[in-house]
Amino acid sequence: MATNIPNELAEQLKAQIEQFKPSVSVSSIGTVLQVGDGIARISGLEDVQAQELVEFENGVLGVAFNLEVDEVGVIIMGEYANISEGGRVRGTGRVSSVPVGKGLLGRVVDPLGNPIDGKGPIEFDEYYPTERFAPGVVERKNVDRPLATGITAIDAMIPIGLGQRELIIGDRQTGKTAIALDTLINQRDTDVVGIYVAVGQKKAQVARVVNLLEQYDALDSTIIVSASASESAALQYIAPYAGCAMGEWFMENGMDAVIVYDDLSKHAWAYRQVSLLLRRPPGREAYPGDVFYLHSRLLERAAQLSDENGGGSLTALPIIETLLGDVSAYVPTNVISITDGQIYLETDLFNAGVRPAINTGISVSRVGSDAQYKAMKQVASRLKLDMAQYRELAAFAQFGSDLDESTQRQLDRGRRLTELLKQPQYQPVPFAEQVMLIYAGTRGHLDDVEVDRVKQWQERFIEYVRAQVPDLPQAIKEQKRLTDDIEEKLKTTLENFNKGWS
Repeated sequence: MATNIPNELAEQLKAQIEQFKPSVSVSSIGTVLQVGDGIARISGLEDVQAQELVEFENGVLGVAFNLEVDEVGVIIMGEYANISEGGRVRGTGRVSSVPVGKGLLGRVVDPLGNPIDGKGPIEFDEYYPTERFAPGVVERKNVDRPLATGITAIDAMIPIGLGQRELIIGDRQTGKTAIALDTLINQRDTDVVGIYVAVGQKKAQVARVVNLLEQYDALDSTIIVSASASESAALQYIAPYAGCAMGEWFMENGMDAVIVYDDLSKHAWAYRQVSLLLRRPPGREAYPGDVFYLHSRLLERAAQLSDENGGGSLTALPIIETLLGDVSAYVPTNVISITDGQIYLETDLFNAGVRPAINTGISVSRVGSDAQYKAMKQVASRLKLDMAQYRELAAFAQFGSDLDESTQRQLDRGRRLTELLKQPQYQPVPFAEQVMLIYAGTRGHLDDVEVDRVKQWQERFIEYVRAQVPDLPQAIKEQKRLTDDIEEKLKTTLENFNKGWS
């Protein structure tokens, strides 16, 4: 029985057939030769680029890592159990890249930019390649604006500037991550964006960081990139570059960002694992020959851009874990030579109750007082001198009991300054209060206070200033320098407080 197609439907079908234009798309297809341990060897991907994303049959992505004559070494960015020999691989034509923009703030993402915090999809502006060239010399300017960490010992003696690269180095469990988190928390009332990259950390540790930042109202201005210890070495290797690309978007749009790499020791281990699996020749401590370039190309991307380029900045705080205080090991010496200074944390100081456990003798900032306001320069120079003399005399005093009066006085002041620089975790001190406390310590206003009561004196003095003379810290904050009037008022305030202190 014949079916009659209505004229109207026939016309529509005819129009659609006429509009159809066949298109041909060309994509590079390869075959998996070998797979295992997060690595695949592929043949047939003739047009693939270095760092190009490739897609396996099951949808898992990989990155072209080794470009050899007959095959391509690919690091697999996900679960590789379902990838088998003989499977097809497709080149995507897109170099390894991550989403960037303000939509990432307050989120926890993996090194590919996928959300892993259960808060739904991320709204983003564009993609940035994970591997990018660092800004050139002409595009930069001097680092001259302070990044306030809220930690008095650092802001006074080892100042960090916006656009600097300051290494945090020390043995495990000495408070390296604590300093980085304090710095991120202290940015909550500023316009500085924080990025925390966790490489090889336990998932419980990453969750703890998220909870802490949320608890102290700093999560909304922070991006967390997590490649935990349970992830593949490939994801751990790419995580710092992904976080850096996210930070560069803010820098290139005229904003300021600070990025914490926690930590680059584990990053080097992941790179070593990937390189050895791909048969790259091993060198010292089995690291491949380009392990220096691994970190130099990452940390060089931190910069203070010139005003012509928007004036934005990216500050890098890499963390390195040492073994038994050995800073002369391969990776620590590499990163020390790349960065603009280091904050060295000591186990002995930590165990002695000096926290943060910063050894101010060998810690240094190569930007120096360029990254300090005038008020801090005025008080910090005396503090550095007093602490240096105290360290020298304390070592000398161990060998002799008969000390003259001036030496004893210097030792007593050093002990009080050491107490003054101790600081509880997650309690950043505002800039104006840091200046007032250092002034009190270096100008002798603490000399009559018992050493074990210095912290109590500090708390009471800050309470007194906030209640009685709130315009004093406000004037220091606005002027950013100690004028004669401000210094006179601060001196009078300290004298009046000490009269009533008991």
